[in-house]
Amino acid sequence: MVGRLRALLGRGARDQSEDSSDAQPFSPECMSLLELARMLAGREYSGRVASAYVEVVTFASADEIVAMLEVMLREDWIGLPVWARNLAFRLACLQRPEDVELLRLAAGDLNAFGPDWDAIATDLQRRADRLDAAQEEPTF
Repeated sequence: MVGRLRALLGRGARDQSEDSSDAQPFSPECMSLLELARMLAGREYSGRVASAYVEVVTFASADEIVAMLEVMLREDWIGLPVWARNLAFRLACLQRPEDVELLRLAAGDLNAFGPDWDAIATDLQRRADRLDAAQEEPTF
């Protein structure tokens, strides 16, 4: 993964036409998901940073994703771009499909940035409610 990340971020400015900050080098192999998320939320946002974030979050564990989201939401609730939040929550929920707290957090986040995702948020909330109800049923 590091080799692919280096190749992705090592492209010259001529390959990236978004802005001149893409030409500035940085070392993603030493960067955590949280550091990349902070760059996305800050002035360092660029196409290369976004690509690096996607690469790292795609292969991150649910624990790492949830930890990043907790910090980002605490530090600057609206700072992380919506697409990056949605991707992170989606990947974490896929890894933890029965994590009631995570499903509810993801549903709430989608509702905050709707209405495009209201139906998905409702489905996540219903799934969390069903799982919660199943956990509360007495077993004999």
